[in-house]
Amino acid sequence: MSNATDRRLWRDISVFDGLRTLPEPMAVITEGARVTLLTPMREFNEQLANSCIEMGHGGVMTPGLVDCHTHLVFGGSRAEEFEARLEGASYEEIAKRGGGILSTVRATREASEDTLLTLAKPRLEALIADGVTTVEIKSGYGLTVKDELKMLRVARRLGEILPVNVVTTLLGAHALPPEYKDNSDGYIDLVCQEMIPAAVAEGLTDAVDVFCEKIAFSVAQCERVFEAAQRHGLAIKAHAEQLSNLGGTAMAARHGALSADHIEYLDDTGIAAMREAGSVAVILPGAFHTLRETQQPPITALRKAGVPMAVATDANPGSSPLFMPTLMLNLACTLFRMTPQEALAGMTAHGASALGLKEQGRIYEGAVADLCVWNVEAPAELAYAVQPGRLRQRLLQGVVTHGG
Repeated sequence: MSNATDRRLWRDISVFDGLRTLPEPMAVITEGARVTLLTPMREFNEQLANSCIEMGHGGVMTPGLVDCHTHLVFGGSRAEEFEARLEGASYEEIAKRGGGILSTVRATREASEDTLLTLAKPRLEALIADGVTTVEIKSGYGLTVKDELKMLRVARRLGEILPVNVVTTLLGAHALPPEYKDNSDGYIDLVCQEMIPAAVAEGLTDAVDVFCEKIAFSVAQCERVFEAAQRHGLAIKAHAEQLSNLGGTAMAARHGALSADHIEYLDDTGIAAMREAGSVAVILPGAFHTLRETQQPPITALRKAGVPMAVATDANPGSSPLFMPTLMLNLACTLFRMTPQEALAGMTAHGASALGLKEQGRIYEGAVADLCVWNVEAPAELAYAVQPGRLRQRLLQGVVTHGG
């Protein structure tokens, strides 16, 4: 039988339910791991309060934020490379010095599993402190079977030691490792025939991702990876149309991809394919900002087509060393002219959809009580201001992990 130890009440609170702001102040009750009451204050039965812990008045409640695209597990730092670029060094010059993604690959390969865990933990803690309750963590800096599995194990361990839901994604087809410098098809063979089966055998991955781009892998090579993933019952995702329009998004959509991410160069054909497949467009303003890109994703066309848009940090050592989800809400609005409501839906309901999660990212009676309460007066303030410390309370499956 339920009692006040697991039944909590919020009064006069503004609720963003994952898709929209509800039109009047609400009363919300959670019981155990679920939301059991969501009702306008004018209809609230005060007798219910007798069996509840009073959690406060006012503020804004949202679903726990969902960061659906991160690369949190890595070794080393790219700060010197960042500085060199600002001092005038070209990408080619930095690469010749041993910089770029392969420098992260070297550092990640050299690091032990425990070292990678120690390095990744404060990055994830920063996301949690800014409201994240569900996070996707990709591999992709090992590029050998052993090192990709090592990264995925670390990601799984993070979900065991911290109060957060972790979804793992195998991104073996992220870059061509030096051992396969002149044999990209051979490396794709390794990903399909050895890496994916090994990850599945250990239960380490929930999905498979690819980087479909001229500097990475072709549409045909990525399709081979998708086919291998689907043979093992794994969901698929794609980094696509970030630097050029190769048609990777349309191909991914044909295979039922959960999402296509970046998509700055996405065309109408790709948008139509996403709409038909129900794929989510994952918008990554952090990388756009850090790289000082100029080609914006087709937000207006995606909106018109009704393609759901998620927003994520893309937290990584090279192109988006940013670990503040609410900053992404602001950047999505200021750089891409998404509305505050679209951006917040992108980090709640649509972020969950991009991971294939049906029970995260929404607030309704019966929903999982992954919730955030914020010291703001309206949901739009979360995108309007870049201000740490606004999180009043955070619940994961009904357990208060932040605030009282």
